[in-house]
Amino acid sequence: MTLDTLNEAIKRCTKCRLSESRINALCGEGDPNARLMLIAQAPGENEDREGKMFIGPSGKVLDELLERAGIDRKELYMTNLVKCMLPKCRKPKRDEIESCSRYLDREIELIDPEVLAPLGYHAIKYIFERYAIALPPKSEFHKICGKVFSAGNKKIVPLQHPAAVLYNRSMKEVLIKNYRKLKEVLSECR
Repeated sequence: MTLDTLNEAIKRCTKCRLSESRINALCGEGDPNARLMLIAQAPGENEDREGKMFIGPSGKVLDELLERAGIDRKELYMTNLVKCMLPKCRKPKRDEIESCSRYLDREIELIDPEVLAPLGYHAIKYIFERYAIALPPKSEFHKICGKVFSAGNKKIVPLQHPAAVLYNRSMKEVLIKNYRKLKEVLSECR
């Protein structure tokens, strides 16, 4: 399977109830040879409408975080754990994650990045489970953000979702520091 055939399958997917309320099932985007893959939770309203990743308010924050980290958005590949917008920005349900994660697993195989950066709780939880990394209790989850975990030939750098800054401006400096870790890890991987 190629990335193009995978993306066609994602666009046509009707495996769960989310296909009934979405406008676009969002495929990953970016450099298919990227060394870094960002994995967000799910598209938001703007992304669902336009069919592009990180174009809303959290996209502006992400662009700034990447710029401050010295990473060009064109150098990476970004995707979502769940490919369709979640109604009323609710959390994804287990069966939705199970249906969609097959697409994510295939993207990881096809892109084969050196660094995976899951953004936010559900993406981090899925990637940690997939690579058999022990998860901290939810109350201590914030402590793993910006840390580097090794799993086989992959480095995993869990990060807060850029939207965290929209809800709490005081988090911005912490996110800048944590996103800079991506550049350090990419430099070490060379």
